[in-house]
Amino acid sequence: METQEGLHTIGELAARTGLSVKAIRFYADAGVVPPTARSAAGYRLYDAEAAARLDLVRTLRELGIDLATIRAVLGREADLGEVAAAHVRSLDERIRMLRLRRAVLSTVAHRTPTQREISLMTDLARLSAEERQRIIDDYHDAVFGGLDLDEDFVAHQRSVRVELPEEPGPEQVDAWVELAELVQDPGFRERVRDMARAQERSRADGTFERSAEGASRLAERIAESVAAARAAGIAPDSAEARPVVDELVAAALEGGAADTPAERRRLADGYAVFTDRRVERYWKLMGVINGWPAFEPRVPEWEWFIAALRASAEAA
Repeated sequence: METQEGLHTIGELAARTGLSVKAIRFYADAGVVPPTARSAAGYRLYDAEAAARLDLVRTLRELGIDLATIRAVLGREADLGEVAAAHVRSLDERIRMLRLRRAVLSTVAHRTPTQREISLMTDLARLSAEERQRIIDDYHDAVFGGLDLDEDFVAHQRSVRVELPEEPGPEQVDAWVELAELVQDPGFRERVRDMARAQERSRADGTFERSAEGASRLAERIAESVAAARAAGIAPDSAEARPVVDELVAAALEGGAADTPAERRRLADGYAVFTDRRVERYWKLMGVINGWPAFEPRVPEWEWFIAALRASAEAA
């Protein structure tokens, strides 16, 4: 019952605020909301302001704000708006983590990964966007650093970002785990650096600039012709492959070196430097993570052409 002084007993305050008597006593003992006064019998009494403070305490606790921060807010030692903003950021991070954990669990539910794979998925999914991108940037530093390469080419490579969605699907989690392992593999890094060194050499001898303009058109022509040959079941070392190879070699050497067995071997070696299934896999995985349209693999066509070039050189 309300006293004549406009104060409430702890039981009355509990009924008014919805907090338990035990909770109100706890907040009083912790110095968060001390009693306004005490009755002649020593019972705690609270005024309307104390009731309002308890309402605020309950609300902030339900939002997950710790007691020390609440005490600072009530004591005007911390700004409530700043505390709320910081808590929003914290909640955003927790939500992100929960979504990623959900994605990892969905991946586990759809297949049966090993214990190591589960641990790896969890560790890599836990990374922030900046930490994920740092893995890719470190890979680029390792394969391109210190080399004299085409600036536009390097800029394009470095511009690719890892955009793992807030709620990635199981296939995106799998792709990110595989990509992270791939770009940190020393053998893969050295293989891509070999490609970069080949570009550096071609820039040094002037062949890069001379060949760059028509390289894309030639690559498309080779891919289309070889795809048709493969679809027809033609083996690269067969007699049926020779007309295809002869036509493509003529296009590759147009206005340049003579068509000789040595030149065909040189072409095969040159194309082999830039043909690697793991490099194509890198772009495939990046596409899955970022939600890019699927692309048709080209490495099988280049492997066929390289084998056909070498077979025709040996036959000659």
